[in-house]
Amino acid sequence: MVVVVASVTDGVAQAAGRVDTVQVLAGNTNTTFKSTGSQAAATLTGTVGPGFTIVLMKGSIKVTSLATGTYTIVVNDMSSHHNFHLTGPGFNKATSVPNVGKTIWTVHLRVGTYTYVCDPHASFMRGSFIVQ
Repeated sequence: MVVVVASVTDGVAQAAGRVDTVQVLAGNTNTTFKSTGSQAAATLTGTVGPGFTIVLMKGSIKVTSLATGTYTIVVNDMSSHHNFHLTGPGFNKATSVPNVGKTIWTVHLRVGTYTYVCDPHASFMRGSFIVQ
């Protein structure tokens, strides 16, 4: 894919999504930059508490399915009675009871089903999503 950028701010050209080539046209200048293949990890937000709620969101949307890839998960543990425990293919991380606060994980999600629970209340504080 080639993206034509009309302006560059402080020498930085940005485009949405994965870009292989960026072409900058400015006056008599025509410069092409090749992607290194890296891009920022999408951020997911997990919240547990303060009541008996647990959820994983991408922006304002509850996560039900994701593409494989690297994600930053920001967990907001808002109650000393709960934790946020995420498991899936090759992945098993949890915050701890009684700790309260923010935890950040960088994860590579593989194809499969992932489940998040509050361990002390796993029978009713739980959710899941699939990675395709």
